[in-house]
Amino acid sequence: MDFPDPDDLLNFRLVIMPDEGFYRHGRFVFGFKVGQGYPHDAPKVKCETQVYHPNIDLEGNVCLNILREDWKPVLTISSVIYGLQFLFLEPNPDDPLNKDAAEVLRQNRRLFEQNVAKSMRGGYVGSVFFERCLMK
Repeated sequence: MDFPDPDDLLNFRLVIMPDEGFYRHGRFVFGFKVGQGYPHDAPKVKCETQVYHPNIDLEGNVCLNILREDWKPVLTISSVIYGLQFLFLEPNPDDPLNKDAAEVLRQNRRLFEQNVAKSMRGGYVGSVFFERCLMK
């Protein structure tokens, strides 16, 4: 966890590094903004690492139900982190923000795996260039 402004504990960055699945050995940075309405309002979360993922669009918006309609005040920042980790282990093509990635995952799992690997190494998937985010 990183606090860009040490006097502002409501805005921070977090790194997720999956150790299995399609995104194994990737390094993904998320920005969290916890508003004054927390815990009644969900934190705002953006992926700062461009990623080829059905549930994260190219602007970093994240499709995670507990950040939207399923948010409850009993949920915590840890709940959100677990949800983000789960998205990397089990991408959900049925609730996509990146419809192209979702369609490839549904139609051709092997091609999806190749596209994820290509994007994490740094390179183009279609017309989109991805910066390297692979740690090994």
